[in-house]
Amino acid sequence: MLKSRVTILRTTGAAVAALAAATGCNAYGASGGPQSAVPYAQVQESQISPDASVMKQLTKQVVIGSAVDPANGAQNPYGLTVAPVTSGGFTKGDLVVCDFNAKSNVQGTGRSIVALHPLPKSKPAHVSSITPLKGCDALALAGDDTIWAASMVANDNPVIDTGGGLIQNIKGKPFDQPWGQVFASPKGGAPAFYETNAGDGSVVRINLASVFTYDVIATGFPVNHGKPGTALAPSGLAYDPSVDTLYFADGMNDTIVAFKGVSNIPAGGIKAKDNGMRFGGPSASDARVVFAGTPLNGPISTALLPDGNLIVGNTLDPNGKNLLIEISAAGKLLDVRNVDTGASGALFGIVATGTDASNTKIYFNDDNDNNVQVLER
Repeated sequence: MLKSRVTILRTTGAAVAALAAATGCNAYGASGGPQSAVPYAQVQESQISPDASVMKQLTKQVVIGSAVDPANGAQNPYGLTVAPVTSGGFTKGDLVVCDFNAKSNVQGTGRSIVALHPLPKSKPAHVSSITPLKGCDALALAGDDTIWAASMVANDNPVIDTGGGLIQNIKGKPFDQPWGQVFASPKGGAPAFYETNAGDGSVVRINLASVFTYDVIATGFPVNHGKPGTALAPSGLAYDPSVDTLYFADGMNDTIVAFKGVSNIPAGGIKAKDNGMRFGGPSASDARVVFAGTPLNGPISTALLPDGNLIVGNTLDPNGKNLLIEISAAGKLLDVRNVDTGASGALFGIVATGTDASNTKIYFNDDNDNNVQVLER
């Protein structure tokens, strides 16, 4: 719960082939000048765009189940994604969660991954609790369900099989307190993972081949160098394969940022400046601030809906408010929903499923209740 702002590695050819072939998951996001906005307390219907909102149509809020690891009591769910296929212990559509805190509830001491079927009254199943997962805050699954996790406290990026065993542990430069993760499989291009860092505000592409390579495609985004539980930096990655665009939130400046044609942005392509509000570098024209300012307030997580809208989760709202915010890819505010009237800072990890607005579901972690919930029709 957030309370204040403040080696070259080898993989097998078979594994890479599986990653490269992985497509077809109906789950989104495991993220010009900024739009103007007004404080949430003053938001009126006139400030909300008449463009179609999906979240407004999702009138039911349902608890899926606890995210507490039954094997060790780890809690405080952060990362959330969906299994794209049935493999190992996962069934296609399962919700996969990483817990940031151990049973003690000390921030950043957790190292657990659990899975739940996407149905009410589901029970969490233990997947993994290996040491490189300490402080796991985000995770993404390749098309074969191989797990890639961002572990802030361990300061590494473990790759884990569907049985919970460590395949490889990626660490060292350019990773600096990993704080976001997403799998991207562009149309006609090579798949990759993207990762963001709370230590230096960078965005890294992990290129998948017989030898992993890393391109630091963007640098200079604002961070607060916060301790576990208080960090704000680029996070909440979401990827739209239809337009090869990477989205992410930055809670330090209350923005949503987009990189178009991200697969072709080279190392050093984007340099954020003016507190992340403007861009330089050879690929500066590929970066834009989609939305800035209120009602965003310490956003950490995003999800991409099937129609291209974004759902963003705040962490710094006052007590009694934990806001999910829907924004169009063009930067229009579409809806604001308070999903938890308890203590603030409950929203970490959002993912959406579906093929269109009629069957969209928005899943989110609620750290106040240590569970996963869903907005649905």
